[in-house]
Amino acid sequence: MSATRRGRTGAPSVLGALAALTASALALAGCGGAVHRADGHAGASGRVHCPRLQRPIATADADWQPVAEALGRAGALRENLVFGISLPRRDLTVTSRGVSIGSSLALNGSADFARYCDGTMLMGDLVLTDDELPKATEALQKAGIEQTALHKHLPEQTPSIWWTHYEAMGDAVTLARKLKAVLKVSGDPIAVPAPPSTRPIDLDTAGIDETLGRKGIPEGRTYKFFIGRAETVTSHGHVLPPPIGVDTVIKFQALGEKRAAVTGDIVMTAPEVQNVIRVLRRGGFELVELHNHMLDDQPRLFYLHYWGIGDGVELARGLRPALDATNLAPPTPAS
Repeated sequence: MSATRRGRTGAPSVLGALAALTASALALAGCGGAVHRADGHAGASGRVHCPRLQRPIATADADWQPVAEALGRAGALRENLVFGISLPRRDLTVTSRGVSIGSSLALNGSADFARYCDGTMLMGDLVLTDDELPKATEALQKAGIEQTALHKHLPEQTPSIWWTHYEAMGDAVTLARKLKAVLKVSGDPIAVPAPPSTRPIDLDTAGIDETLGRKGIPEGRTYKFFIGRAETVTSHGHVLPPPIGVDTVIKFQALGEKRAAVTGDIVMTAPEVQNVIRVLRRGGFELVELHNHMLDDQPRLFYLHYWGIGDGVELARGLRPALDATNLAPPTPAS
């Protein structure tokens, strides 16, 4: 859930269609949105239990309007499964390796919601200054929202910036209200989207697409990719859809003359880590952070943040072996 991970859009996937079938099955079983115990024992209400392994339930935009209103921010539904709200820090002026960092490149927090039989999962991250970090930590703890990771995403930065990941389960609107209270002491990220770019991205996006084997998403001066893994990922008995933050992220920020700064994170299982490190270093990329984002993910996932500057297509060519060294889901026809 990274990072720098949000503000994504995309076409519905096969996972979304499967989730719709899951929703129908849960509704028939009596789960459709009520809170049930998932431990296999009879609940006090005598109603049908949630399955031990819960899959996300398909939803519609209208289902999330109360959440958007409670948080005071607009969001977007991805794959009919994850309602994502972007939390960009456009109020910060940050540089790294001489590059002025755009909010869509590496200063974009997130709040992602997914519905399950036993409630709603909230997962995301906050972009924080040194002064904001202790205040946000105290506010998250007071709200009962778990912090699951704390780290940096850039190799060198002025001022110092932190990313803290968080997770909670409960009623969707209640979670949104709690998070809003946290945002009031953590920089209060700008709620409105960036104005549309008036000129094309100065990158060979077709060449980058061809090299990576997928279609990117333009946003201002940034060209970005979100790539899910092939296997099923779970946390606390819940299947996690890739858009909630368990996908590999690549973001190019145009610097002019087809050059770019690129950053993001590669999602890996333990056996993949050393191969990815080797191919990234072979490609000339700086390694920034290696860490986890969650406390109870299965399989255990590691996130390797990287940094590079150069010709956009050459950067993509250096990243492609790192992608090929992990168990990525195959591209969909739309990507």
